[in-house]
Amino acid sequence: MAYKYSRTFLLRKLHQLTGIVPLGLFFFAHMFTNSKAVAGEASFEKAVQDIHDIPYLLFIEIFGIFLPLMFHSVYGVIISAEAKPNVITYGYGRNWFYFLQRATGIFLFVFIFFHVLNLRFGLIPGLNMTPVAGNADLAYDIVAAEFSIPWVLVLYILGIAATAWHLAYGFWLFAVDWGIVIGERAQKYALYGCVALAAGLFVVGTNAAVAFIRPCGLLPEILCEQPGHNKSAVPKKV
Repeated sequence: MAYKYSRTFLLRKLHQLTGIVPLGLFFFAHMFTNSKAVAGEASFEKAVQDIHDIPYLLFIEIFGIFLPLMFHSVYGVIISAEAKPNVITYGYGRNWFYFLQRATGIFLFVFIFFHVLNLRFGLIPGLNMTPVAGNADLAYDIVAAEFSIPWVLVLYILGIAATAWHLAYGFWLFAVDWGIVIGERAQKYALYGCVALAAGLFVVGTNAAVAFIRPCGLLPEILCEQPGHNKSAVPKKV
């Protein structure tokens, strides 16, 4: 028996897959790399250099990150434009989650565009003009200089919060929509787990961001392997 699927159905499934598989994995890898800053400049820049040394990196970025991100972002905005939030009339938890998923999606569409131009390409006038790409030996100083600007740091922390929630709740939506988690009780506990994941990602990401302006981030310096003592003896220009 042949099954026929509408274009909208297939596009929404592809939208979910691009959010979970390439972009979800990229965010976890991104948080892991950023967390290297907790151990200091040398550790972070080594992690950035390791990424630069990946074979066929440009193709991985284009087909594994940029194109899926572009599709997921643009189609996500289309879905959000069609949404009819009713949190005022029906203030249930699920309604708020529905609203937050779409609100964070719209915010992330703007934030990620800013982030890519700012740090990946260094194209934001008045801010950073040195791309991290191709400058692994300057990566720590580039990010630290940006995060020393209060509003930029706050913007990135908001971006971390939005990404953490959007991804974690996206996992739950994916699991439910694809029939991986079935039953009200199972979906309830899965939702608790995803909320906990969002909180954990936010804490890890925020600590990594603060680590660029304070040794060890929000943690006591004694907990870090090299708390603030591996900064280069020779200043580098950014």
